[in-house]
Amino acid sequence: MDFETLIEGVRRQLTEPLPGVEAQYRMASYTRKNIELRNIKPRHDVRVAAVLAMFYPKDGAPHISLMQRTDRGTHAGQVSFPGGGVEEQDKDLPDTALREAQEEVNIQPDDVQILGKLTPLHIPISNSMVHPIVGYSLVVPNYVPDPAEVKAIIEAPLADFLNPDKLKLTDMRVPGGYILKDTPYFDIKDYVVWGATAMMMNELLEVIKLGASVRNIEI
Repeated sequence: MDFETLIEGVRRQLTEPLPGVEAQYRMASYTRKNIELRNIKPRHDVRVAAVLAMFYPKDGAPHISLMQRTDRGTHAGQVSFPGGGVEEQDKDLPDTALREAQEEVNIQPDDVQILGKLTPLHIPISNSMVHPIVGYSLVVPNYVPDPAEVKAIIEAPLADFLNPDKLKLTDMRVPGGYILKDTPYFDIKDYVVWGATAMMMNELLEVIKLGASVRNIEI
C-alpha cells in the first residue's frame, strides 16, 4: 500500500464507527482485562491527555513516530506515542497532541495534517484519559529528543506492526515487582511496545485494515 492510499483509507475510515475497546483490549494484559471486568471508572480528578499517532513516508514506506520514555516516572522506560496532558493554552485535543510532540521530539505542528481520533483509553495507574489523535506528515521529522522526557526515538515501519511474526507474548515486570504473565506486545526494532500504546496501536491497525478492505486494497 502506498502512502497516499494509506492516508486516504485512514481518513475515510475514521469517519466511520471505530473498532473501539474490543480492538484495544486484544492487546491488553491479563491484569488490565480484569480491571475492565471489575468496571473500574476514572476518578473525578482524571487527567485528560492526548497523544499523536503520526504517519510519515521514509525510504518508500510508511513509518510511525514512537519514543521510549526516560527511566523516571510512572511509565519509566516504556514505549509510547509523543503526547501528554492538556494545558490551559491548548485550544483542543489535537492542539495538545501537537504541542507535546513538538516539545518531546521536535515534530513541527505546521508539518502535520490531522486525520481524526481513535477511542479514548483510560490508564488507571496514572489516572489519565488518553485521547489518541491520528495525523500524517509528508516530510520526515527532524527529530530532537527532549532529554528530560525521551530516552530514544523509534522510527517504526508500519509494515512491522502488520507482520504477525512481530506480535508476541512475554512476562512483563512492572513497578512494585509484579509480573504480568503472557502479556501481548509488538516487537518493533527490538523494543517492546505493550500496554496502553499497544492497545491504541491495535485499534489504529484495525482502522487501516478496515479502510483497505472497504476499498479492496491489499496491505
